[in-house]
Amino acid sequence: MAVAKRATAALAHLKKIREVSKCSAALRGAAVEGDAGGGGCGCGSGRTGMSVRRCRVVVVGGGVSGLAAADHLAAHGQRDFLLLEARSRIGGRVVAIPLGSQRVELGANWIHGVLGNPMFELAIANGLVDVLNSPKPHRVIAATELGRQVPFDLLQEIYEAYVCFLKRCEEYFICQYLPPPDINSVGEHINLETALYLDKIPESEEKRMRRLIFECLLKRETCISGCHSMNEIDLLELGSYTELQGGNIVLPSGYSAILEPIVRRIPPENIIKSCPVKTIRWGTVTGSIQSPTDSGIDDPGNESDDSDKTVIDDSPNATPLEGGAKPLEHLKHKLRPANVEIVCENGDIIHADHVICTLPLGVLKEQASAIFQPPLPKYKTESIERLLYGTVDKIFLYYDRPFLNPTISEVLMLWEPHSDDPTDIPANWYRKIYSFSKVSDTILLGWISGKEAEYMETLPSETVSSKCTEILRKFLNDPFVPEPQKCVCTSWHKQPYSRGSYTAIAVGASQIDIEQIAQPLYTNRQKKPTMLFAGEHTHSNFYSTVHGAYLSGRTAAQQLLLPEEGQEVVLECNETSDLSTWIQGMSMQ
Repeated sequence: MAVAKRATAALAHLKKIREVSKCSAALRGAAVEGDAGGGGCGCGSGRTGMSVRRCRVVVVGGGVSGLAAADHLAAHGQRDFLLLEARSRIGGRVVAIPLGSQRVELGANWIHGVLGNPMFELAIANGLVDVLNSPKPHRVIAATELGRQVPFDLLQEIYEAYVCFLKRCEEYFICQYLPPPDINSVGEHINLETALYLDKIPESEEKRMRRLIFECLLKRETCISGCHSMNEIDLLELGSYTELQGGNIVLPSGYSAILEPIVRRIPPENIIKSCPVKTIRWGTVTGSIQSPTDSGIDDPGNESDDSDKTVIDDSPNATPLEGGAKPLEHLKHKLRPANVEIVCENGDIIHADHVICTLPLGVLKEQASAIFQPPLPKYKTESIERLLYGTVDKIFLYYDRPFLNPTISEVLMLWEPHSDDPTDIPANWYRKIYSFSKVSDTILLGWISGKEAEYMETLPSETVSSKCTEILRKFLNDPFVPEPQKCVCTSWHKQPYSRGSYTAIAVGASQIDIEQIAQPLYTNRQKKPTMLFAGEHTHSNFYSTVHGAYLSGRTAAQQLLLPEEGQEVVLECNETSDLSTWIQGMSMQ
Protein backbone atom coordinates (compact mmCIF):
# COMPACT_ATOMS: atom_id res chain seq x y z
CA MET A 1 0.00 0.00 0.00
CA ALA A 2 2.80 2.40 0.91
CA VAL A 3 4.51 1.67 -2.41
CA ALA A 4 1.27 2.26 -4.32
CA LYS A 5 0.75 5.58 -2.55
CA ARG A 6 4.29 6.62 -3.36
CA ALA A 7 3.78 5.55 -6.98
CA THR A 8 0.55 7.55 -7.24
CA ALA A 9 2.21 10.63 -5.70
CA ALA A 10 5.20 10.31 -8.02
CA LEU A 11 2.97 10.00 -11.09
CA ALA A 12 1.08 13.12 -10.07
CA HIS A 13 4.36 14.95 -9.55
CA LEU A 14 5.68 13.84 -12.92
CA LYS A 15 2.48 15.01 -14.57
CA LYS A 16 2.93 18.39 -12.97
CA ILE A 17 6.53 18.57 -14.18
CA ARG A 18 5.45 17.76 -17.74
CA GLU A 19 2.81 20.49 -17.61
CA VAL A 20 5.38 23.01 -16.41
CA SER A 21 7.81 21.83 -19.11
CA LYS A 22 5.14 22.23 -21.80
CA CYS A 23 4.25 25.67 -20.48
CA SER A 24 7.89 26.70 -20.46
CA ALA A 25 8.39 25.35 -23.99
CA ALA A 26 5.29 27.19 -25.18
CA LEU A 27 6.58 30.39 -23.65
CA ARG A 28 9.91 29.84 -25.37
CA GLY A 29 8.22 29.31 -28.70
CA ALA A 30 6.03 32.38 -28.26
CA ALA A 31 9.07 34.41 -27.30
CA VAL A 32 11.01 33.37 -30.41
CA GLU A 33 8.06 34.15 -32.66
CA GLY A 34 7.49 37.50 -30.98
CA ASP A 35 11.08 38.74 -31.28
CA ALA A 36 11.70 39.84 -34.81
CA GLY A 37 15.14 41.09 -33.83
CA GLY A 38 16.68 37.61 -33.57
CA GLY A 39 15.85 36.79 -30.25
CA GLY A 40 15.02 34.12 -27.68
CA CYS A 41 13.10 34.82 -24.57
CA GLY A 42 11.51 37.98 -25.86
CA CYS A 43 13.33 40.42 -23.61
CA GLY A 44 12.91 43.89 -24.99
CA SER A 45 10.20 42.79 -27.42
CA GLY A 46 7.47 44.65 -25.60
CA ARG A 47 5.94 41.61 -23.88
CA THR A 48 4.76 42.00 -20.33
CA GLY A 49 4.40 38.26 -19.63
CA MET A 50 7.10 36.32 -17.82
CA SER A 51 8.78 33.15 -19.08
CA VAL A 52 10.97 30.65 -17.24
CA ARG A 53 13.49 28.53 -19.08
CA ARG A 54 16.44 26.28 -18.42
CA CYS A 55 19.79 25.83 -20.10
CA ARG A 56 23.26 24.65 -19.21
CA VAL A 57 25.19 27.89 -19.76
CA VAL A 58 24.21 31.56 -19.90
CA VAL A 59 26.65 34.04 -21.41
CA VAL A 60 25.86 37.55 -20.16
CA GLY A 61 27.01 40.13 -22.69
CA GLY A 62 27.31 40.00 -26.46
CA GLY A 63 30.58 41.85 -26.87
CA VAL A 64 33.64 40.15 -28.33
CA SER A 65 34.37 38.13 -25.16
CA GLY A 66 30.79 36.85 -24.92
CA LEU A 67 30.67 36.04 -28.62
CA ALA A 68 34.03 34.24 -28.39
CA ALA A 69 32.71 32.13 -25.49
CA ALA A 70 29.51 31.26 -27.36
CA ASP A 71 31.44 30.47 -30.54
CA HIS A 72 33.81 28.19 -28.63
CA LEU A 73 30.91 26.31 -27.04
CA ALA A 74 29.12 25.93 -30.38
CA ALA A 75 32.29 24.86 -32.16
CA HIS A 76 32.66 21.99 -29.68
CA GLY A 77 29.10 20.78 -30.05
CA GLN A 78 27.67 22.44 -26.94
CA ARG A 79 24.41 24.06 -28.05
CA ASP A 80 22.53 24.23 -24.75
CA PHE A 81 23.43 27.83 -23.98
CA LEU A 82 21.97 31.31 -24.30
CA LEU A 83 23.78 34.59 -24.93
CA LEU A 84 22.01 37.62 -23.44
CA GLU A 85 22.85 41.04 -24.90
CA ALA A 86 21.34 44.23 -23.44
CA ARG A 87 21.67 46.24 -26.64
CA SER A 88 19.69 45.68 -29.82
CA ARG A 89 22.96 44.71 -31.53
CA ILE A 90 25.92 42.49 -30.77
CA GLY A 91 29.57 43.50 -30.74
CA GLY A 92 29.79 45.64 -27.61
CA ARG A 93 32.55 48.19 -28.07
CA VAL A 94 33.14 47.02 -31.65
CA VAL A 95 30.62 48.91 -33.79
CA ALA A 96 30.54 50.88 -37.03
CA ILE A 97 28.02 53.33 -38.50
CA PRO A 98 27.60 54.87 -41.95
CA LEU A 99 28.86 58.43 -42.34
CA GLY A 100 28.24 59.87 -45.77
CA SER A 101 29.20 57.21 -48.28
CA GLN A 102 31.63 55.55 -45.84
CA ARG A 103 31.57 53.60 -42.57
CA VAL A 104 33.42 54.70 -39.46
CA GLU A 105 34.38 52.66 -36.40
CA LEU A 106 33.02 54.12 -33.17
CA GLY A 107 34.93 51.67 -30.99
CA ALA A 108 37.96 49.46 -31.64
CA ASN A 109 40.11 50.82 -34.44
CA TRP A 110 43.21 48.67 -34.89
CA ILE A 111 44.38 45.10 -34.53
CA HIS A 112 47.25 45.63 -32.09
CA GLY A 113 50.07 43.41 -33.28
CA VAL A 114 50.37 40.48 -35.64
CA LEU A 115 52.39 37.65 -34.12
CA GLY A 116 50.20 35.61 -31.81
CA ASN A 117 47.16 37.85 -32.22
CA PRO A 118 43.99 35.75 -32.76
CA MET A 119 42.16 38.72 -34.27
CA PHE A 120 44.80 39.05 -36.98
CA GLU A 121 44.68 35.31 -37.62
CA LEU A 122 40.89 35.45 -37.85
CA ALA A 123 41.10 38.39 -40.25
CA ILE A 124 43.66 36.63 -42.46
CA ALA A 125 41.65 33.40 -42.50
CA ASN A 126 38.55 35.29 -43.66
CA GLY A 127 40.19 37.53 -46.26
CA LEU A 128 39.75 40.73 -44.25
CA VAL A 129 43.39 41.85 -44.58
CA ASP A 130 44.67 43.22 -47.86
CA VAL A 131 48.21 41.85 -47.83
CA LEU A 132 49.03 43.45 -51.18
CA ASN A 133 47.93 46.95 -50.21
CA SER A 134 50.85 49.15 -49.17
CA PRO A 135 49.93 51.66 -46.44
CA LYS A 136 49.77 55.33 -47.37
CA PRO A 137 52.63 57.49 -46.08
CA HIS A 138 51.82 58.99 -42.68
CA ARG A 139 52.89 62.62 -42.48
CA VAL A 140 52.32 64.34 -39.17
CA ILE A 141 52.59 68.06 -38.54
CA ALA A 142 52.53 69.86 -35.19
CA ALA A 143 51.28 73.42 -34.85
CA THR A 144 50.86 75.99 -32.10
CA GLU A 145 47.77 78.01 -31.24
CA LEU A 146 49.24 80.87 -33.32
CA GLY A 147 49.31 78.60 -36.36
CA ARG A 148 53.08 78.20 -36.35
CA GLN A 149 54.23 74.82 -37.62
CA VAL A 150 57.01 73.10 -35.66
CA PRO A 151 60.00 71.82 -37.70
CA PHE A 152 59.70 68.09 -38.27
CA ASP A 153 63.24 67.43 -36.99
CA LEU A 154 62.27 68.95 -33.64
CA LEU A 155 59.08 66.88 -33.50
CA GLN A 156 61.00 63.70 -34.28
CA GLU A 157 63.65 64.46 -31.65
CA ILE A 158 61.08 64.89 -28.87
CA TYR A 159 59.07 61.87 -29.98
CA GLU A 160 62.15 59.63 -29.82
CA ALA A 161 63.04 60.98 -26.36
CA TYR A 162 59.45 60.43 -25.19
CA VAL A 163 59.45 56.81 -26.41
CA CYS A 164 62.69 56.26 -24.50
CA PHE A 165 61.14 57.70 -21.32
CA LEU A 166 58.09 55.44 -21.73
CA LYS A 167 60.21 52.33 -22.19
CA ARG A 168 62.09 53.13 -18.99
CA CYS A 169 58.74 53.26 -17.21
CA GLU A 170 57.87 49.81 -18.56
CA GLU A 171 61.15 48.36 -17.29
CA TYR A 172 60.16 48.75 -13.63
CA PHE A 173 57.71 45.86 -14.01
CA ILE A 174 60.42 43.35 -14.89
CA CYS A 175 63.46 44.83 -13.12
CA GLN A 176 64.38 44.78 -9.46
CA TYR A 177 65.24 48.46 -9.01
CA LEU A 178 62.73 50.97 -7.68
CA PRO A 179 61.78 54.41 -9.02
CA PRO A 180 62.86 57.64 -7.30
CA PRO A 181 61.11 58.43 -4.01
CA ASP A 182 57.54 59.77 -4.26
CA ILE A 183 57.33 58.85 -7.96
CA ASN A 184 54.37 56.45 -8.19
CA SER A 185 52.76 57.16 -11.56
CA VAL A 186 53.79 57.10 -15.19
CA GLY A 187 52.94 60.79 -15.53
CA GLU A 188 55.16 61.76 -12.60
CA HIS A 189 58.08 59.74 -13.97
CA ILE A 190 57.81 61.14 -17.51
CA ASN A 191 57.48 64.69 -16.16
CA LEU A 192 60.65 64.12 -14.12
CA GLU A 193 62.51 62.80 -17.17
CA THR A 194 61.18 65.69 -19.26
CA ALA A 195 62.40 68.25 -16.72
CA LEU A 196 65.88 66.68 -16.66
CA TYR A 197 65.93 66.62 -20.47
CA LEU A 198 64.90 70.25 -20.82
CA ASP A 199 67.24 71.48 -18.08
CA LYS A 200 70.14 70.94 -20.47
CA ILE A 201 68.64 73.42 -22.94
CA PRO A 202 68.88 77.19 -22.35
CA GLU A 203 65.65 79.15 -22.19
CA SER A 204 64.43 79.77 -25.71
CA GLU A 205 61.44 79.45 -27.99
CA GLU A 206 62.67 76.01 -29.05
CA LYS A 207 62.77 74.87 -25.42
CA ARG A 208 59.19 76.05 -25.00
CA MET A 209 58.19 74.14 -28.15
CA ARG A 210 59.83 71.00 -26.83
CA ARG A 211 57.84 71.29 -23.60
CA LEU A 212 54.58 71.69 -25.55
CA ILE A 213 55.33 68.59 -27.64
CA PHE A 214 55.98 66.51 -24.51
CA GLU A 215 52.64 67.68 -23.08
CA CYS A 216 50.85 66.82 -26.34
CA LEU A 217 52.34 63.32 -26.33
CA LEU A 218 51.19 62.82 -22.73
CA LYS A 219 47.64 63.76 -23.79
CA ARG A 220 47.96 61.23 -26.60
CA GLU A 221 49.07 58.62 -24.06
CA THR A 222 45.88 59.15 -22.03
CA CYS A 223 43.88 58.07 -25.09
CA ILE A 224 46.09 55.01 -25.51
CA SER A 225 45.94 54.06 -21.82
CA GLY A 226 42.32 55.05 -21.25
CA CYS A 227 42.64 57.57 -18.41
CA HIS A 228 42.18 61.24 -17.55
CA SER A 229 45.84 61.85 -16.71
CA MET A 230 48.95 59.70 -16.83
CA ASN A 231 49.34 60.56 -13.14
CA GLU A 232 46.57 57.96 -12.62
CA ILE A 233 48.57 55.07 -14.15
CA ASP A 234 50.69 52.94 -11.81
CA LEU A 235 54.36 53.18 -12.73
CA LEU A 236 55.36 49.72 -11.52
CA GLU A 237 52.57 48.03 -13.50
CA LEU A 238 52.90 49.73 -16.89
CA GLY A 239 55.03 46.87 -18.21
CA SER A 240 52.39 44.28 -17.31
CA TYR A 241 50.71 44.93 -20.65
CA THR A 242 52.22 42.73 -23.36
CA GLU A 243 52.64 44.43 -26.71
CA LEU A 244 52.49 42.04 -29.68
CA GLN A 245 54.89 42.59 -32.53
CA GLY A 246 53.79 43.80 -35.95
CA GLY A 247 52.36 47.26 -35.35
CA ASN A 248 48.75 48.39 -35.65
CA ILE A 249 46.71 46.90 -38.49
CA VAL A 250 43.66 48.62 -40.00
CA LEU A 251 41.17 46.36 -41.78
CA PRO A 252 40.05 47.83 -45.13
CA SER A 253 36.42 47.00 -44.35
CA GLY A 254 36.72 48.22 -40.74
CA TYR A 255 37.28 46.42 -37.45
CA SER A 256 33.62 45.54 -37.08
CA ALA A 257 33.98 43.18 -40.07
CA ILE A 258 35.68 40.77 -37.64
CA LEU A 259 32.35 40.11 -35.91
CA GLU A 260 30.84 38.01 -38.72
CA PRO A 261 33.46 35.21 -38.54
CA ILE A 262 33.04 35.05 -34.76
CA VAL A 263 29.25 34.86 -34.90
CA ARG A 264 29.05 32.48 -37.86
CA ARG A 265 28.92 29.23 -35.86
CA ILE A 266 26.59 30.50 -33.13
CA PRO A 267 22.96 29.40 -33.70
CA PRO A 268 20.94 32.62 -34.16
CA GLU A 269 18.23 31.35 -31.81
CA ASN A 270 20.82 31.20 -29.00
CA ILE A 271 21.41 34.96 -29.13
CA ILE A 272 18.88 37.10 -27.29
CA LYS A 273 19.19 40.82 -27.96
CA SER A 274 17.59 43.76 -26.14
CA CYS A 275 17.71 41.69 -22.96
CA PRO A 276 19.32 43.57 -20.06
CA VAL A 277 20.07 41.44 -17.02
CA LYS A 278 18.75 42.74 -13.71
CA THR A 279 19.91 40.08 -11.24
CA ILE A 280 22.32 37.13 -11.21
CA ARG A 281 21.60 34.79 -8.33
CA TRP A 282 24.52 32.42 -8.11
CA GLY A 283 23.92 29.50 -5.82
CA THR A 284 21.66 26.44 -5.88
CA VAL A 285 18.20 27.37 -7.16
CA THR A 286 15.90 24.51 -6.10
CA GLY A 287 13.01 23.13 -8.10
CA SER A 288 14.50 23.76 -11.53
CA ILE A 289 13.36 21.60 -14.43
CA GLN A 290 15.79 19.14 -15.98
CA SER A 291 17.14 20.54 -19.22
CA PRO A 292 15.94 18.34 -22.08
CA THR A 293 19.13 18.84 -24.04
CA ASP A 294 22.30 16.98 -23.20
CA SER A 295 25.03 19.42 -24.11
CA GLY A 296 27.91 17.24 -23.08
CA ILE A 297 28.83 19.52 -20.19
CA ASP A 298 28.86 17.30 -17.13
CA ASP A 299 26.10 17.65 -14.57
CA PRO A 300 27.03 19.20 -11.25
CA GLY A 301 28.42 16.45 -9.09
CA ASN A 302 26.43 17.39 -6.02
CA GLU A 303 23.39 15.08 -6.14
CA SER A 304 22.82 12.17 -3.77
CA ASP A 305 20.18 9.47 -3.45
CA ASP A 306 18.97 10.80 -0.13
CA SER A 307 18.76 14.45 -1.20
CA ASP A 308 15.53 16.33 -1.59
CA LYS A 309 16.26 16.62 -5.31
CA THR A 310 15.28 13.01 -5.79
CA VAL A 311 11.50 12.85 -6.21
CA ILE A 312 10.92 9.09 -6.26
CA ASP A 313 11.89 6.11 -4.18
CA ASP A 314 14.55 4.17 -6.06
CA SER A 315 15.80 2.03 -3.18
CA PRO A 316 17.02 -1.53 -3.96
CA ASN A 317 14.51 -2.99 -1.47
CA ALA A 318 11.42 -1.65 -3.22
CA THR A 319 8.66 -4.20 -3.92
CA PRO A 320 8.72 -5.47 -7.54
CA LEU A 321 5.69 -4.91 -9.75
CA GLU A 322 4.48 -7.13 -12.55
CA GLY A 323 7.24 -8.25 -14.84
CA GLY A 324 9.84 -7.82 -12.12
CA ALA A 325 10.31 -4.08 -12.67
CA LYS A 326 10.97 -1.84 -9.72
CA PRO A 327 8.29 0.76 -8.99
CA LEU A 328 8.36 3.57 -11.61
CA GLU A 329 11.87 2.70 -12.74
CA HIS A 330 10.86 3.49 -16.32
CA LEU A 331 9.63 6.92 -15.15
CA LYS A 332 12.55 7.75 -12.86
CA HIS A 333 13.22 11.47 -13.00
CA LYS A 334 15.24 13.82 -10.88
CA LEU A 335 14.76 17.51 -10.38
CA ARG A 336 18.23 18.91 -10.97
CA PRO A 337 18.86 22.19 -9.14
CA ALA A 338 20.21 25.16 -11.07
CA ASN A 339 23.29 26.91 -9.74
CA VAL A 340 22.36 30.24 -11.30
CA GLU A 341 19.15 32.18 -11.77
CA ILE A 342 19.24 35.05 -14.25
CA VAL A 343 16.44 37.60 -13.89
CA CYS A 344 16.01 39.87 -16.91
CA GLU A 345 14.69 43.40 -16.64
CA ASN A 346 11.34 42.41 -18.16
CA GLY A 347 10.88 39.66 -15.57
CA ASP A 348 11.94 36.65 -17.64
CA ILE A 349 13.91 34.07 -15.67
CA ILE A 350 16.58 31.69 -16.89
CA HIS A 351 17.98 28.86 -14.75
CA ALA A 352 21.42 27.53 -15.62
CA ASP A 353 24.29 25.44 -14.33
CA HIS A 354 26.94 27.98 -15.28
CA VAL A 355 27.13 31.65 -16.22
CA ILE A 356 29.92 33.42 -18.08
CA CYS A 357 29.72 37.08 -17.06
CA THR A 358 31.27 39.47 -19.59
CA LEU A 359 29.85 42.72 -18.21
CA PRO A 360 32.37 45.55 -18.77
CA LEU A 361 34.39 46.80 -15.83
CA GLY A 362 32.52 50.12 -15.92
CA VAL A 363 29.20 48.30 -15.44
CA LEU A 364 30.67 46.16 -12.65
CA LYS A 365 31.92 49.27 -10.87
CA GLU A 366 28.49 50.86 -11.02
CA GLN A 367 26.11 47.92 -10.63
CA ALA A 368 27.89 44.84 -9.22
CA SER A 369 26.36 45.33 -5.76
CA ALA A 370 22.87 45.41 -7.26
CA ILE A 371 23.27 42.66 -9.87
CA PHE A 372 24.88 39.82 -7.92
CA GLN A 373 23.04 37.93 -5.18
CA PRO A 374 24.74 37.03 -2.95
CA PRO A 375 27.34 39.81 -3.36
CA LEU A 376 30.63 39.00 -5.02
CA PRO A 377 33.48 38.10 -2.65
CA LYS A 378 35.19 41.07 -1.03
CA TYR A 379 38.51 40.43 -2.79
CA LYS A 380 36.74 40.68 -6.14
CA THR A 381 34.81 43.88 -5.39
CA GLU A 382 37.95 45.53 -4.02
CA SER A 383 39.83 44.68 -7.21
CA ILE A 384 36.97 46.07 -9.30
CA GLU A 385 37.23 49.34 -7.36
CA ARG A 386 41.03 49.59 -7.58
CA LEU A 387 41.28 49.21 -11.34
CA LEU A 388 40.72 52.21 -13.59
CA TYR A 389 38.09 52.31 -16.30
CA GLY A 390 38.49 55.55 -18.23
CA THR A 391 36.73 57.25 -21.09
CA VAL A 392 38.16 57.78 -24.57
CA ASP A 393 35.88 59.32 -27.20
CA LYS A 394 36.08 60.00 -30.91
CA ILE A 395 34.90 63.09 -32.79
CA PHE A 396 34.20 62.51 -36.48
CA LEU A 397 33.95 65.53 -38.79
CA TYR A 398 32.42 64.83 -42.20
CA TYR A 399 32.96 67.29 -45.08
CA ASP A 400 31.42 67.46 -48.53
CA ARG A 401 34.86 68.08 -50.07
CA PRO A 402 38.52 67.70 -49.05
CA PHE A 403 40.24 70.80 -47.65
CA LEU A 404 43.34 69.51 -45.82
CA ASN A 405 46.60 69.29 -47.76
CA PRO A 406 46.59 65.80 -49.33
CA THR A 407 50.13 65.11 -48.08
CA ILE A 408 49.12 65.65 -44.42
CA SER A 409 47.59 62.75 -42.50
CA GLU A 410 47.52 64.15 -38.94
CA VAL A 411 47.68 67.51 -37.20
CA LEU A 412 48.99 67.63 -33.62
CA MET A 413 47.76 70.57 -31.53
CA LEU A 414 50.33 72.11 -29.18
CA TRP A 415 48.14 73.83 -26.63
CA GLU A 416 49.55 76.44 -24.26
CA PRO A 417 49.53 75.38 -20.59
CA HIS A 418 46.30 76.04 -18.69
CA SER A 419 44.78 75.34 -15.29
CA ASP A 420 44.08 71.72 -14.34
CA ASP A 421 41.26 72.80 -12.04
CA PRO A 422 38.28 70.47 -12.69
CA THR A 423 35.92 73.43 -12.42
CA ASP A 424 37.53 74.84 -15.59
CA ILE A 425 36.55 71.82 -17.71
CA PRO A 426 33.30 73.37 -19.07
CA ALA A 427 35.31 76.31 -20.38
CA ASN A 428 38.39 74.42 -21.55
CA TRP A 429 37.26 70.85 -22.39
CA TYR A 430 38.32 71.14 -26.05
CA ARG A 431 41.97 71.69 -25.06
CA LYS A 432 42.20 67.96 -24.32
CA ILE A 433 41.83 67.20 -28.07
CA TYR A 434 45.42 66.46 -28.99
CA SER A 435 45.08 65.85 -32.75
CA PHE A 436 42.91 65.50 -35.82
CA SER A 437 43.79 62.69 -38.22
CA LYS A 438 42.45 61.71 -41.63
CA VAL A 439 40.11 58.75 -41.84
CA SER A 440 39.61 59.65 -45.51
CA ASP A 441 39.89 62.79 -47.61
CA THR A 442 36.51 63.98 -46.33
CA ILE A 443 36.49 62.64 -42.74
CA LEU A 444 38.66 63.86 -39.87
CA LEU A 445 38.92 62.13 -36.51
CA GLY A 446 39.63 63.89 -33.22
CA TRP A 447 40.51 62.11 -29.96
CA ILE A 448 39.62 63.20 -26.43
CA SER A 449 39.88 61.44 -23.07
CA GLY A 450 39.08 61.64 -19.38
CA LYS A 451 36.81 64.15 -17.66
CA GLU A 452 36.88 66.38 -20.72
CA ALA A 453 35.52 63.53 -22.83
CA GLU A 454 32.76 62.93 -20.30
CA TYR A 455 31.82 66.61 -20.45
CA MET A 456 31.92 66.61 -24.25
CA GLU A 457 29.33 63.82 -24.23
CA THR A 458 26.84 66.22 -22.62
CA LEU A 459 27.14 68.80 -25.41
CA PRO A 460 25.05 69.02 -28.61
CA SER A 461 26.95 67.88 -31.70
CA GLU A 462 26.52 71.37 -33.19
CA THR A 463 28.49 72.87 -30.29
CA VAL A 464 31.28 70.31 -30.71
CA SER A 465 31.31 70.88 -34.47
CA SER A 466 31.65 74.67 -34.12
CA LYS A 467 34.42 74.35 -31.54
CA CYS A 468 36.38 71.88 -33.69
CA THR A 469 36.11 74.23 -36.69
CA GLU A 470 37.43 77.07 -34.53
CA ILE A 471 40.35 74.87 -33.41
CA LEU A 472 41.28 73.83 -36.94
CA ARG A 473 41.16 77.42 -38.23
CA LYS A 474 43.43 78.50 -35.37
CA PHE A 475 46.07 75.78 -35.61
CA LEU A 476 46.12 75.64 -39.43
CA ASN A 477 46.12 79.44 -39.55
CA ASP A 478 43.38 79.26 -42.16
CA PRO A 479 40.12 81.20 -41.60
CA PHE A 480 38.51 79.41 -44.55
CA VAL A 481 38.45 75.93 -43.04
CA PRO A 482 34.83 74.90 -43.74
CA GLU A 483 32.22 73.82 -41.24
CA PRO A 484 31.66 70.05 -41.42
CA GLN A 485 28.44 68.78 -42.92
CA LYS A 486 28.05 66.43 -39.99
CA CYS A 487 29.68 65.83 -36.61
CA VAL A 488 29.43 62.46 -34.85
CA CYS A 489 30.68 62.05 -31.29
CA THR A 490 30.93 58.81 -29.35
CA SER A 491 29.57 58.64 -25.81
CA TRP A 492 31.11 55.57 -24.18
CA HIS A 493 30.87 56.94 -20.66
CA LYS A 494 27.20 57.83 -21.04
CA GLN A 495 26.30 54.45 -22.55
CA PRO A 496 24.62 52.41 -19.75
CA TYR A 497 26.04 49.10 -21.00
CA SER A 498 29.67 50.23 -21.20
CA ARG A 499 30.12 53.20 -18.81
CA GLY A 500 33.55 53.91 -20.24
CA SER A 501 36.04 52.67 -22.79
CA TYR A 502 38.66 50.24 -21.44
CA THR A 503 40.72 49.14 -18.47
CA ALA A 504 43.95 50.54 -17.06
CA ILE A 505 45.92 49.75 -13.91
CA ALA A 506 45.57 52.73 -11.59
CA VAL A 507 48.09 53.80 -8.96
CA GLY A 508 47.74 51.32 -6.11
CA ALA A 509 46.26 48.58 -8.31
CA SER A 510 48.17 45.72 -9.90
CA GLN A 511 48.01 42.86 -12.36
CA ILE A 512 46.80 40.72 -9.45
CA ASP A 513 43.55 42.70 -9.39
CA ILE A 514 42.85 41.65 -12.98
CA GLU A 515 43.57 38.04 -12.09
CA GLN A 516 41.26 38.24 -9.06
CA ILE A 517 38.38 39.58 -11.15
CA ALA A 518 38.95 36.73 -13.60
CA GLN A 519 38.91 34.12 -10.82
CA PRO A 520 35.89 31.80 -11.31
CA LEU A 521 33.44 31.16 -8.47
CA TYR A 522 32.17 27.76 -7.28
CA THR A 523 29.15 26.70 -5.29
CA ASN A 524 28.53 23.60 -3.17
CA ARG A 525 30.66 20.65 -4.26
CA GLN A 526 30.70 21.51 -7.94
CA LYS A 527 33.78 20.46 -9.83
CA LYS A 528 33.27 23.11 -12.50
CA PRO A 529 32.79 26.83 -11.84
CA THR A 530 29.31 28.21 -11.34
CA MET A 531 30.28 31.70 -12.46
CA LEU A 532 33.12 32.64 -14.77
CA PHE A 533 34.28 36.09 -15.83
CA ALA A 534 35.53 37.27 -19.20
CA GLY A 535 36.25 40.55 -20.97
CA GLU A 536 39.29 42.69 -21.67
CA HIS A 537 39.41 43.60 -17.96
CA THR A 538 40.05 39.93 -17.08
CA HIS A 539 43.16 39.36 -19.22
CA SER A 540 46.23 40.22 -17.19
CA ASN A 541 48.50 40.80 -20.20
CA PHE A 542 46.14 42.03 -22.94
CA TYR A 543 43.74 44.21 -20.93
CA SER A 544 42.19 47.10 -22.91
CA THR A 545 42.31 45.14 -26.20
CA VAL A 546 39.89 43.19 -28.35
CA HIS A 547 42.24 40.21 -28.54
CA GLY A 548 42.37 40.18 -24.73
CA ALA A 549 38.57 40.08 -24.64
CA TYR A 550 38.44 37.35 -27.28
CA LEU A 551 40.98 35.11 -25.54
CA SER A 552 39.30 35.54 -22.15
CA GLY A 553 35.95 34.45 -23.60
CA ARG A 554 37.44 31.33 -25.14
CA THR A 555 39.27 30.49 -21.92
CA ALA A 556 36.07 30.75 -19.88
CA ALA A 557 34.18 28.49 -22.30
CA GLN A 558 37.02 25.99 -22.35
CA GLN A 559 36.90 25.65 -18.56
CA LEU A 560 33.35 24.32 -18.92
CA LEU A 561 34.35 21.92 -21.70
CA LEU A 562 37.29 20.32 -19.93
CA PRO A 563 36.63 16.79 -18.60
CA GLU A 564 36.29 16.47 -14.85
CA GLU A 565 38.72 13.55 -14.71
CA GLY A 566 42.24 13.78 -16.01
CA GLN A 567 42.57 12.69 -19.63
CA GLU A 568 45.20 12.84 -22.29
CA VAL A 569 45.55 16.43 -23.49
CA VAL A 570 45.60 16.98 -27.25
CA LEU A 571 46.25 20.54 -28.39
CA GLU A 572 44.53 21.33 -31.66
CA CYS A 573 44.99 24.43 -33.80
CA ASN A 574 42.39 23.81 -36.46
CA GLU A 575 41.07 27.34 -36.66
CA THR A 576 44.33 29.19 -37.24
CA SER A 577 47.82 28.61 -38.46
CA ASP A 578 49.62 30.85 -36.01
CA LEU A 579 51.04 30.49 -32.55
CA SER A 580 48.39 32.10 -30.32
CA THR A 581 45.88 29.24 -30.40
CA TRP A 582 48.57 26.76 -29.41
CA ILE A 583 49.75 29.01 -26.58
CA GLN A 584 46.16 29.59 -25.49
CA GLY A 585 45.56 25.86 -25.42
CA MET A 586 48.56 25.43 -23.15
CA SER A 587 47.35 28.13 -20.76
CA MET A 588 44.02 26.35 -20.35
CA GLN A 589 45.57 23.20 -18.95
